[in-house]
Amino acid sequence: MKKSKVSYRVESDSMGDVKIPKNALYGPQTQRAVDNFLVSDLIMPKEFIVSTLLIKIAAAKANYKLGLLNKNISVAITKSAKFLINSYDKSNFPIDVFQTGSGTSTNMNVNEVISNLSKNKFKIKVHPNDDVNMSQSSNDVIPTAINHCAYSLAITKLLPSLNILSKEIGIKEKKLSKVVKTGRTHLMDAMPITFGQELSGWKAQIDDNISSLKNCLERLKRLPIGGTAVGTGINAHKLFTKEFLIALNSGNKYKYVDKKNKFEGLSSQDDAVIYSSHLKSIAISLIKISNDLRWMNSGPGSGVSDITLKALQPGSSIMPGKVNPVIPESSIMACSQVIGNDTTIMICGQSGNFQLNVTLPIIAYNIIQSTNIIANTSVSLAKKSINNFEVNNSNIQKSVNSNPILVTALNRIIGYEKGAYIAKKAYKLGMPIIDVALEETNLSEKDLKKILDPLALTKGGIK
Repeated sequence: MKKSKVSYRVESDSMGDVKIPKNALYGPQTQRAVDNFLVSDLIMPKEFIVSTLLIKIAAAKANYKLGLLNKNISVAITKSAKFLINSYDKSNFPIDVFQTGSGTSTNMNVNEVISNLSKNKFKIKVHPNDDVNMSQSSNDVIPTAINHCAYSLAITKLLPSLNILSKEIGIKEKKLSKVVKTGRTHLMDAMPITFGQELSGWKAQIDDNISSLKNCLERLKRLPIGGTAVGTGINAHKLFTKEFLIALNSGNKYKYVDKKNKFEGLSSQDDAVIYSSHLKSIAISLIKISNDLRWMNSGPGSGVSDITLKALQPGSSIMPGKVNPVIPESSIMACSQVIGNDTTIMICGQSGNFQLNVTLPIIAYNIIQSTNIIANTSVSLAKKSINNFEVNNSNIQKSVNSNPILVTALNRIIGYEKGAYIAKKAYKLGMPIIDVALEETNLSEKDLKKILDPLALTKGGIK
C-alpha cells in the first residue's frame, strides 16, 4: 500500500530553520526534541499535560491581573488551553519521556501548541516564550506540574479507590466474623482465627496506608511556581505566585498553596520521593493481600482451598476446566511495577545537582503511572476478588477439626512437652486432637470440648 506523502512547513528558532509537519500545532523546539529523543515509545501522560495547561491558564490570568499581559492575549491563552484540555489529542504532545531532564522540551511543546492554536483558531498572535511562558521557567513549571498532577490524581482517584477497597473488605469482614478457619504461620497450621479477623488485618493495612497518604498529600499541594530558573524568582513579579494561586484555585474544591522555599522546590524532588514511597507501601500491602487470596484459593483438590475465587476466564490453553486466580496475579504484577517505579524515582531524586533536578520527566511519568496502577488495582481487587469469593465451609471445618496445633490451648494445664507429644501423635495417627487428649490426659471430654472450642480460641486470653 502506497504511503501518503507528508507535507511540511519550515519555521525558524534561535538555532535556525526546522522542518515541521504542515498541520502540526507544535513548533520548532518541539520538532527538535522529537528528532533528538528517539529513545522509547513513551510520551508524557495526558494527566501531566493537562496539569501543565492549567498552569498556563493560571499564569496568563495572573500576568494580566498584574498588568504584564494584554487582555486579548491572556484570553487567547486561556481559551486555547481549555480547548486543548477538552479536545485532548496526544499527537499534539509527541515528545519522548526520556528528554531533557528539566522537561524544557515538554514545557515548550505546550507553549508552542497554545501559541499556534491562538493564532489559528482565535486569530490572536501569541508568542510561546514572551506570552505563554511569561513569569515562568521550565524549571518551576515542570516541578509545579508534578506536584499539581500527583495531588489531583491522589485526591480524585487514588483515595476514592482505596476507600472502595477498604469498604469491601469491611463488608466481607462482618459477613465472615464467626466463620472459624485454621490460622497459618510459615505456611504451616497454627491456632484458629476467624475469617473476619484475617480480613480485619487486611483492612487495617489499607486504612493505615490511607492515613499516611493523607499526611503526605500536604506536601504535594505546595507548588514552587514563581521560582523561575534557579529559585530567586527572577523575571517574575513579586505578586505573581499569589495571583497565580488565586487563579489556579478558583472553582476548585481542593486548594494548592505556595511552596515557600523555591530553592528546595526546584532543586529537589523530595515530595515526589516521599509520595512514591507511600505508593510502594500500598503496593506491598496489595501484594500481601493478593498472595493470601491465591493461597487460600489454591487447589481445588490438593491445595489450601479455604475459598473459591469467582471464575473470570479459562485458565489454560491445554488443560480443560482449569481456572486461575487472575485478578490477584494481575495485582501482583501491577504492584511490582509500582515498586520498580519507586526505585527509579528514588535514584532520580538524588539528581538535584545544585539548583535543579534534571530527571523530572521520568519522575512525572512514574508518579502518574504508579498512582493509576494502585487506584485501578484497588478497585479490581475489591470488585472482582474480595466481594465475591466464597468460603469452602466443609474444607475449613475439616482443617480446623484435624488441626493438632489446637493443643496449644492446653499448655497451661499439661505443659509444653506433653502438648508437643499429643500434637505429634494426633498428626501421626490422623486423629482429632480431642481424642488423643482424652487418652493422654485426665481431662474430661466436657472440659476438653470447652477448652478446645475453635471459636472460643479465636477470642484469645487464658483458657
